Amino acid sequence: MTNAHIPSAQAGSAAVEPPELELDVVIEVPRGSFLKRGSIGRIDFVSPFPCPFNYGSVPNYLGLEGDLLDALVLGPRLPVGTRIRVKAWGAVTQTDRGMVDDKLVCCTHPPTPAQKAFVLRFFGFYAKCKGLLNLLRGRPGRNGCDGWCSAAQAMARARPRQQSWKGSAVKY
Repeated sequence: MTNAHIPSAQAGSAAVEPPELELDVVIEVPRGSFLKRGSIGRIDFVSPFPCPFNYGSVPNYLGLEGDLLDALVLGPRLPVGTRIRVKAWGAVTQTDRGMVDDKLVCCTHPPTPAQKAFVLRFFGFYAKCKGLLNLLRGRPGRNGCDGWCSAAQAMARARPRQQSWKGSAVKY
């Protein structure tokens, strides 16, 4: 991982969080926005409900579906195009049309249990909505929220982005 730094876990702490990753994230969808933009800036769709967190991608890594690795940033609204260096404390594993699509969960501090639960509930609901949208678009495959994993597990599934990458080959 050329752009990620993995600090050691705090020794001697009763409730030690797993080691976090520090990554650059580019915001594509600000918190509260209805426009879902893809990693190359094109509007993928207009959502019927606002995004509850800042959503973007890690520009130097690709997820298993061939698009930039997704990341959400908890906290106050950030403008489109903001590039922020932030810690990833975990990830949500999402399946979209049968393809694994990890979403790193980032913020300046370890997310609280309530924040983790909210993120998981949101992606459970999102998977159902995306499944319906895929059905209407005639795009088969399983959709679901498959739970929480460590940021390190999600990064281990990602691969470095090559200079020749021009966007995902998968239509969304």
